[in-house]
Amino acid sequence: MKIVSMFVSLFVALNVCAAGHKELPAKGDLNLTVFDKENIHFVPDTYAGYSAAGADGVIHLVNGRIILKKIQIPDYQRDVTVSLKVTVASNGDRWDKSGSCFVLPKNSAVNLLSIAQGKKQFPAIDSLKLENMIGIVPGKDYLPTIELMRFMTPFGVGHFSAEDDSLSSKRRPVYIPKWEKCVQWEQDITDLYSALKGEVYVGIFIDTWTKEGYVASMELKIKETPVTCEKLVRRHVEPLMNTVYYIGQSYPDIFARKSVSTDFVLPKNAKNVRLKYIVTGHGGHSGGDEFVQKRNILSVDGKEIYSFVPWRDDCASFRRFNPATGVWLIKRLAAYISEDGYKTKEVEEPLASSDLSRSNWCPGSDVLPEVVELPGLQAGKHTFTVSIPEAQPVNKDELNHWLVSAYLVWEE
Repeated sequence: MKIVSMFVSLFVALNVCAAGHKELPAKGDLNLTVFDKENIHFVPDTYAGYSAAGADGVIHLVNGRIILKKIQIPDYQRDVTVSLKVTVASNGDRWDKSGSCFVLPKNSAVNLLSIAQGKKQFPAIDSLKLENMIGIVPGKDYLPTIELMRFMTPFGVGHFSAEDDSLSSKRRPVYIPKWEKCVQWEQDITDLYSALKGEVYVGIFIDTWTKEGYVASMELKIKETPVTCEKLVRRHVEPLMNTVYYIGQSYPDIFARKSVSTDFVLPKNAKNVRLKYIVTGHGGHSGGDEFVQKRNILSVDGKEIYSFVPWRDDCASFRRFNPATGVWLIKRLAAYISEDGYKTKEVEEPLASSDLSRSNWCPGSDVLPEVVELPGLQAGKHTFTVSIPEAQPVNKDELNHWLVSAYLVWEE
């Protein structure tokens, strides 16, 4: 019945358009492979701060830890949906690492590429206000990098997935039929179409420090509406903040000492305004921000608009992607079926590091943005603030920090 209803609705829509609306030209769907199993790794002897594009158009930044590519996306007149697919496998790095898929803002003269090329620098900041945390908020001729997707690499998927691998062959739980060969995530990023259309640079960053690193693929899928008069919803994307340390930036533990604020201007014609907020907590060992729940408070003009604890306790569900994770044996009293019915006895069960709950991420997972509707926000200048009151500072090898990215989307 749902299929019949869908076709009836489409038929009615097409006839309404034909009756009295101008037919908009179609450009067709687009499936664009941006990267295909591209190596992301730390190789300072091969790639310095910037390596020019090769025959495949791929640029390497930050000693190979960022891959970047120029793409061309059509300027559609009909409405579209946009999805992003990212696939990652280990090329020898066995650890869980922060990852970020991003697009460089088109109207920002200062960006990751121009900085890596030595042509530009992050704008000067109020050192007292931001503690020398460069590039995390807008500045002169600069907008923060727009994050398309946050993800966390799993422990060694692919490279250590062979059943006879000496590292992982005895670590597979009985409930996992096999280790996966890669991990793949897909998200709807239709709200970010305006930041992608035309000629733009998109990239992937993985916080690897090994020469082997990872292999990553990226695909963009744009689906055009078949309704000939359904105009594209024009959306504006306004980057507000990004603390991911893509290039030349330190661990952002500033939230342990103060809130971080940035100003923005909302135009009069802005409609359906909403904030998108991506956050993950990291570091500090067992008692640090990665493993302890901490409240995030978002405010506009000093008024709280959203408060939540970013936390995931379903990390064990990603076990099949984590062949190289560390494993402990934990004793517990277990019930089991015997010839005489249920009995209990003490057993030892494996507990993997990848099973542990974490601050909004699991090894092998992507991170969805929190969406905050702002229906009553008036035109004019406003101040956006992020507070994490109980965040902990970096302390020697306890690298507590919060990776935060935020942007506004509104319709014009």
